[in-house]
Amino acid sequence: MTRKIRLGAFLPGGGQHIAAWRHPDSPADGATSFAFHLALAQEAERGLFDAYFLADGLAIAFGGGIEGGNAKVAGFEPVTLFSALAPFTRNLGFIATASTTYEEPYNLARKFASLDLISGGRAGWNVVTTATESAAQNFNLDQQYPHAWRYRRAAEHVEVVKKLWDSFEDDAFIRDKETGVFFDTAKVHFTDHEGEHFKIRGPLNVSRSPQGHPVIVQAGQSEDGRGLAAATAEVIFTAHQRLDTAREFYRDIKARARGLGRNPDHVLIMPGVSPFVGRTEAEAREKYERLTGLILEEDGIALIKGLTGGTLDLSGADLDGPLPPLDPTEGMKSRQALIRQIADENGFTIRQLYQWIASARGHFTVVGSAEQIADTLQEWFENEGADGFNILPPWLPTGLSDFVDLVIPELQRRGLFRTAYEGHTLRENLGLPFPENRWAVARRSTQAAE
Repeated sequence: MTRKIRLGAFLPGGGQHIAAWRHPDSPADGATSFAFHLALAQEAERGLFDAYFLADGLAIAFGGGIEGGNAKVAGFEPVTLFSALAPFTRNLGFIATASTTYEEPYNLARKFASLDLISGGRAGWNVVTTATESAAQNFNLDQQYPHAWRYRRAAEHVEVVKKLWDSFEDDAFIRDKETGVFFDTAKVHFTDHEGEHFKIRGPLNVSRSPQGHPVIVQAGQSEDGRGLAAATAEVIFTAHQRLDTAREFYRDIKARARGLGRNPDHVLIMPGVSPFVGRTEAEAREKYERLTGLILEEDGIALIKGLTGGTLDLSGADLDGPLPPLDPTEGMKSRQALIRQIADENGFTIRQLYQWIASARGHFTVVGSAEQIADTLQEWFENEGADGFNILPPWLPTGLSDFVDLVIPELQRRGLFRTAYEGHTLRENLGLPFPENRWAVARRSTQAAE
């Protein structure tokens, strides 16, 4: 089969751009409007996107305070929202963020397995370690755990969740009313895990879904993040400003996966792209300038503070001067480095920096016609920069509709994107294999050896 671009849609109801909610086309209450999220999901499915993705935080603000952010301070918990949206869609996947630092494996495994069943096999788990002091302070802590500790816990957490998802073999449930046999007890398995962070007996009290178990997604770019992604992730969201850095990340992750005995084709790399789409470049530029003009200074400062770990004090700083030096923190190490890179490589002032990252938090912003944006996506896709893209429309719903109506047809015309869904599960549409139950595999191996 000819390789196709995979597309995720990152659609926070309040909009991706920090000033999105102020745009005349956007509902001011979009972040907490179920009807609006439903309309977004159906629009993404009209565009044949693989999945609707939502990031999630466990505190309301960047930087530890409640200054700035506006529409970002409130929103739905993703698994709850997606469980409600799933019955209104047929093919669209749902990738929800959940934390390995502040959630226990059993509860997390149970809620994602439930979403997977409710959606008919269209769930994905975006694995995050949660890196803010403000989140830690909502979970009985004064400060967050060290970076390395969080990633050790995350690796074990994912291992345990996958074991729990294998509690029932695929054919364990017989449900024979005549004999009264509901399930085959030989095909239900205890987890019996004991490690550095978790001691869990199991089994999980939810069966497997039509896609085996939810797709595992990860977004870390630090050394620890890359190691976790290469070992566990099936889809990797990443942030790059240039093809050369995207290619380095792509090749590194594929090589690590291969070295761990994994098929690198089953590890999909999907950089984030925030597109301002116009019928002409000038129209796209006008859309960019209009939205940029709606940014409040305090929101821009809060955004930089949050993305650099929450410790950078810009109070009283000259916004038309350079970004001050950054002190590394235990927080978002890779994103701190990326923000510093963007500022230095472009010679941005503080104001120019927050204007540029306002739409995508360090992901690649593209301003142009449908043809120009398709050119960029095609170049990255065909030159080991991406297997697909996580699309971050700057404001909603128009930014999403612009992409569906203008860019999708151009990608289809070039033979780069599907014209119909390949299947009904998220795995089928992403081209990922069905994960065989570990107990069934072990039984077959034992039988073959006898």
